[in-house]
Amino acid sequence: MNHNIKLLLAEDEPSLGQIVKESLETRNFEVFHALNGEEALEIYTTKHPEVLVLDVMMPKKDGFTLAKEIREQNPTIPIIFLTAKSQTKDVLEGFQHGGNDYLKKPFSMEELIVRVHSLLDRVNLKKSFDKIIIGNFIFNYEKQKLYFNDQADLLTHRESELLFYLTEKRNKILDRTFILNKLWGNDDFFNARSMDVFISKLRKKLKKDTSVEIINVRGFGYKLIC
Repeated sequence: MNHNIKLLLAEDEPSLGQIVKESLETRNFEVFHALNGEEALEIYTTKHPEVLVLDVMMPKKDGFTLAKEIREQNPTIPIIFLTAKSQTKDVLEGFQHGGNDYLKKPFSMEELIVRVHSLLDRVNLKKSFDKIIIGNFIFNYEKQKLYFNDQADLLTHRESELLFYLTEKRNKILDRTFILNKLWGNDDFFNARSMDVFISKLRKKLKKDTSVEIINVRGFGYKLIC
């Protein structure tokens, strides 16, 4: 990218926030640092960042609440959570509140930067796919909606991402390890459990059309049949 990426960093620990801010600013980022959730929301509204890096535990407004409020305004902006928690239920909660990715503290700057660029590239790619036909469904990634007979089913951001990759490989195997690394960052046990939950949710949403099915290919991954 040939411009400075505008990034909102919400981190209530001043020293860590300053270190991350200064490191990113040497790598073509314009960083707005907020010390609490309310300040972060104000910065988001006035500065219009391209990507958000949010600490989960913050005063005045926690990261999950902040992400949920911002998602109502902008369904596609990339959001990365910073957290000391790594249990499946905590990771799932983050994705349910609109997170695209998460990093466990402590983390390396290199890993954060790679994940930011990966998310931005993904968003730019998917903006070119306004309507994707899946059997009798119309999937709009930009709006995160799945339409069936003029009725819209709102998807979470993680559901939209997963469904997008399934449609890209329709009637072919979507490799389990590939998609775990692509969307969750690694293929460990907790992330695999998380992905299984999201696959189940997509199956429920797609069951209105009996010609559409997500099947398990044991030992390999999933296949979207349509």
